Amino acid sequence: MQHPLDNPPWSALITGNKNFSEGTDKVKFFIKEVSPFAGMIENIPENFNTLYNLLPAGSTVAVFSPDKMEIPTPWKVLNPIEVLQMVYNGPAPDEVADVELIPLQDQHIPQMLALTKLTNPGPFFSRTIDFGHYFGVFNGDELVAMAGRRLQALPYMEVSAVCNHPHHLGKGYASRLIQHQVRLIKADGGIPFLHVRMDNTSAIKVYERLGFVTRRIMHICAIGRD
Repeated sequence: MQHPLDNPPWSALITGNKNFSEGTDKVKFFIKEVSPFAGMIENIPENFNTLYNLLPAGSTVAVFSPDKMEIPTPWKVLNPIEVLQMVYNGPAPDEVADVELIPLQDQHIPQMLALTKLTNPGPFFSRTIDFGHYFGVFNGDELVAMAGRRLQALPYMEVSAVCNHPHHLGKGYASRLIQHQVRLIKADGGIPFLHVRMDNTSAIKVYERLGFVTRRIMHICAIGRD
């Protein structure tokens, strides 16, 4: 039986995130305003072809695989990357008490979009907030750090959109936000995990210090439909 984290978008779209799911019984993708990820029960040409035919012209989606993928035509390969998939198996951290973490709501979306555009933690769209559990740190009225939850490949729940304004680095905001997310996920009976680019060595060190352990390398490929 395949491990749910070997195919996290598919696992999420049939379990914890199925309310955002569109597609068929073998090919699914997120509502485009929420996430660009697509998942297939198997990454085989037949399913890639089904995905191509389901999506409108000009669409871009991202697919995951534990191995390098052969992307069939007529898809165009846009941005293949390798990431570390890291899992937290430790106890729930203590409650964060030294930094005020504010629940983020719809009125914060413009600031969330601006911060993610500046720091590029991964795809963040107009309704990505609907994944839920987003918290931020403010300096006055300015959002300077945030983190939330994304793929819920149950029982695994992904910590995502971890970002910190470059003018506010070194204050421990990202670490506190991650600890808070881990605590929330553990309280919900989940297992925290995350993805991080293999070249982001500073972030990897932070995650390791917080108790995350690398499970495996994953391949993510953005593909485009003419």
